[in-house]
Amino acid sequence: QVQLVESGGGLVQTGGSLRLSCAASGRTFSNYAMGWFRQAPGKEREFVAAISGSGGNTYYADFVKGRFTISRDNAKSTVHLQMNSLKPEDTAVYYCAARLGYISSTYYSYAYWGQGTQVTVSS
Repeated sequence: QVQLVESGGGLVQTGGSLRLSCAASGRTFSNYAMGWFRQAPGKEREFVAAISGSGGNTYYADFVKGRFTISRDNAKSTVHLQMNSLKPEDTAVYYCAARLGYISSTYYSYAYWGQGTQVTVSS
């Protein structure tokens, strides 16, 4: 089992920045690819970014390229999502997720999920 706890969400104005963190416990963190997903009210959960276990490979949804950066610290079993130039359409609950093995953008391939953290971007 892997336990995930997100933090760092909040209310920010358009153009602002937030840094989300996800703390993992329970297994060898570097064995797991990590992903960030989000879900807005009335919408399906969507992929945001993912990073391989070593941190050497990353993958982003087109709508966040150049604005968001995913990173991880395997010594501290944490993954971060730095979000810059935030827009109102980025408003959602953001979830971190873990999967054993290679990087993936499909939410159903992730076995472990955090409880989510709310990000609200005001216009």
